[in-house]
Amino acid sequence: MNKTLTHSTELEVKFSEADPLGIVWHGHYIRYFEDGREAFGKAYGLRYLDLYRENIIVPIVDIKCEYKRILRYSNWVRLETTYHDTHAAKLVFYYTLYDINTNEVIAKGSSVQVFMHKENMELMLTLPQFMIDWKRKWLND
Repeated sequence: MNKTLTHSTELEVKFSEADPLGIVWHGHYIRYFEDGREAFGKAYGLRYLDLYRENIIVPIVDIKCEYKRILRYSNWVRLETTYHDTHAAKLVFYYTLYDINTNEVIAKGSSVQVFMHKENMELMLTLPQFMIDWKRKWLND
């Protein structure tokens, strides 16, 4: 069974994210997932700048979002971002967005990022040493 690591963060829906009816535009959900990855990275030492310093970039190659409920301006949500371990040279995250007041699921999603060399943009076929060390620290590998 693959190991996981989860981080939770709270977000308030901003005025600029809503349409004239006060409903959040669907594209912002993907940005919320990005916010979740950034908060996860800050908490667990897996920020984009950490990878960049190791001459690694991690572009998204797949992203999904299942919309369950609408969000409105000024709603508060809890976003759970879960890293799923894999032996492949990629990062896999799952997301669940909850209404803080009702605990209802607002959206679920996932993303896959691959490792590439920063300089030549070549795809890395094996896990970089940075990730091996990171997994050893946080997943007890």
